[in-house]
Amino acid sequence: MFFDDRLATVLRQRTDSDLGQRTQFRQLLDILGNRKYGRDPSLVAAAWLRMSALAQEIPSADRAFMIRERGWRFRNAELVAHLAEHESEVASAALNRATLTEDDWADLIPRLPVRARGFLRLRKDLPVNVEELLDQLGVYDRGLPSPMQAGAGDETPPAERFATEGVPSTFPDRALDAHEDFDPTFGDGALDQDAPIDETEAERSEISALVERIAQFRRTREEVAEDADRSPRLPLGEVTQPKSRKAQSFGFVADAAGRIEWAEPEVAAMVIGTRLISQPEMGAIGQESPLEHAFARRQPLLSVSKTLAGAGAIEGTWIVDAQPRFTDDGSFAGYVGRFRRPAQTEDDTPSPAQQEADKIRQLLHELRTPVTAVQGYAEVIQQQLFGPAPHEYRALAAVIAADAAHVLAGFEELDRLAKLETGTLDLETGETDLGALVKRTADQLTQVLSPRMAGLELEDAETGAFVVSLDTDDAETLLWRFLATLAGGCATGEVLKARLKRRGHLIALTCDLPSQLAMEEDIFAAEAKPIGSAINAGLFGAGFALRLARAEAASAGGHLQRDNGTVTLTLPKLNGDAFMHNLA
Repeated sequence: MFFDDRLATVLRQRTDSDLGQRTQFRQLLDILGNRKYGRDPSLVAAAWLRMSALAQEIPSADRAFMIRERGWRFRNAELVAHLAEHESEVASAALNRATLTEDDWADLIPRLPVRARGFLRLRKDLPVNVEELLDQLGVYDRGLPSPMQAGAGDETPPAERFATEGVPSTFPDRALDAHEDFDPTFGDGALDQDAPIDETEAERSEISALVERIAQFRRTREEVAEDADRSPRLPLGEVTQPKSRKAQSFGFVADAAGRIEWAEPEVAAMVIGTRLISQPEMGAIGQESPLEHAFARRQPLLSVSKTLAGAGAIEGTWIVDAQPRFTDDGSFAGYVGRFRRPAQTEDDTPSPAQQEADKIRQLLHELRTPVTAVQGYAEVIQQQLFGPAPHEYRALAAVIAADAAHVLAGFEELDRLAKLETGTLDLETGETDLGALVKRTADQLTQVLSPRMAGLELEDAETGAFVVSLDTDDAETLLWRFLATLAGGCATGEVLKARLKRRGHLIALTCDLPSQLAMEEDIFAAEAKPIGSAINAGLFGAGFALRLARAEAASAGGHLQRDNGTVTLTLPKLNGDAFMHNLA
């Protein structure tokens, strides 16, 4: 077997020097740029974080130069998306350098920042479908890379510097060579109001003049206020556009034809002219919607559903409440009312408990990998899969494999508790005779405890079957966890008594607490270990096992609670009619 450990090797390298940082950045570009399936997700995540850290140390112009270098394959859409979030020149270099499939482009472009999409117009080798997608997204203009920043000690006037140097190095030279038919000319007067042009501009090349105009505009604007956003933009007055937010409600007035003729100013431009009902087709016969039914009869619209299409702020499903309006002579004049968003039925934001449970489950996922690997290698040695092994090694390997299996079982219990307490896991419903199951479990535990003169005694119960609405496997797991935890704490000569009773729609199993647990103030936080190794209900002690049993009981519709020297497990009773029907 061959393993590609290049990414792990690169991440382990020390990058104390500037040269080391640049070398590691080039290596990460080379490895991540060549898309490869099957990599360790944790290593890939660490690589993204490392690239972001290196971006803070390496100037953007140098990173853009390294991206434009030939000799490495750039076929990973995720790397393009990552670099597109960086400075404009880095994003420009990445989007001009990437070689992706048509499907990759189609998936990537909607995820790109709006400021970065314009750089794709510099390319002339994109598939037709990708060009159409850019048109649909409204990407008609070309992105403008940031002009080269003058050095601190450079006192050469901007006009003379651009006249002698021409195109600055921040423009991707290879990209321009590959697209010689690109015309970067703007409309007339786009920058005249803010950026006066020198008279010698006519003698320069078209691209050089454009670069100077952009640089002069930026310098003029930065003298007034420091620009926090260095993304490329078109110089059209630099009016900051507010972020689009989904409207939650708005008032409207519709005419007799159902066309909205007035709306609140925030959404007026987006909804005026929209019809409340669709235009009927000639000869079309179909079932009327509630809105069409009420509109045809000039009735009030009460909590009627309506879907709007259009701008992001108003698209989606709405609830319409409106009243018909009439003229003085009684003619129908339309509706006046309000659109509102449907009430959210549930909160998608996870609670603090759910977030904590998710963290625990993620940690368990990370811990399972090394433990599973240790278990696998131990089984290889114990079973001599790769050749003979000394008996001593095989014995040690068997112990290690058993310990690893024990640890993995503990991880499963932690994961199960996290899922149960956050409501992401529910026990299966079914039907189980709890009386027969308790008797069988008590007999098994008594046989193990009999050498210590201890045991679990089931008192005579009420007549009839004790059938609970819980799947047999889940019921057996819960009952074993509950009774084995109590039996494991029995001292020598200690006998626990258990009894079954009916409590309305519940069936209750009450059992004495062993003296070891009876002294605990909170049995669900007890750290007591089982006395002896014959019975072991779990890896984390009696308190955790009882807490897990309590969560399982709650998921099944019951509960587990302490009452002085006893503890009671209750489970919902199966409906009698349903039970007799199943027997029949």
